[in-house]
Amino acid sequence: MEQVFAPWRIEWIRREDKNAEIEDCVFCELPEQDTDRENLIVARSDHAFVMLNNYPYNPGHTMVIPHAHTGEYAALEDEILLDHARLKQRTFDALEAALEPDGFNAGLNLGNGAGGSIDDHLHTHVVPRWQGDTNFMPVLSDTTVIVEALEATYEHVHEAFATQEGTTVPDADSAVVIE
Repeated sequence: MEQVFAPWRIEWIRREDKNAEIEDCVFCELPEQDTDRENLIVARSDHAFVMLNNYPYNPGHTMVIPHAHTGEYAALEDEILLDHARLKQRTFDALEAALEPDGFNAGLNLGNGAGGSIDDHLHTHVVPRWQGDTNFMPVLSDTTVIVEALEATYEHVHEAFATQEGTTVPDADSAVVIE
């Protein structure tokens, strides 16, 4: 197979000003905008937020991101660290309810040698996994096949966060606020 059909990705590829509005850090600036749905932010807590990955490995690939701008895990204050950890728990619960995966991969890319594209603002990747979801594409052609558009995944995950106890949803276009 030489081509993979993924039409929703063209908007991201063709955008003229690739994050032109971002002056410094995308993870600091996107949560400050009033466009959670557009920025794929599905949930917020006091010290962190959850965002769908623009380049997902699987549907539901999220990142749990503390507001504190640091690439050093040890630099997180206890209150921020605990909030980040609890939001990861809520993310597993929401993804379980929304997508019913068989398991998860979760982890941090720390330092520029770790392979992440953003190394100065730490974030935890949470990737839902299903039995048999690996196929020949990543192995033979360095290509992943995403089976669901980001907009549809946003709807599923946003709704799952909204049904969790202790959450509020200001409106359909805003991330779920976790109290």
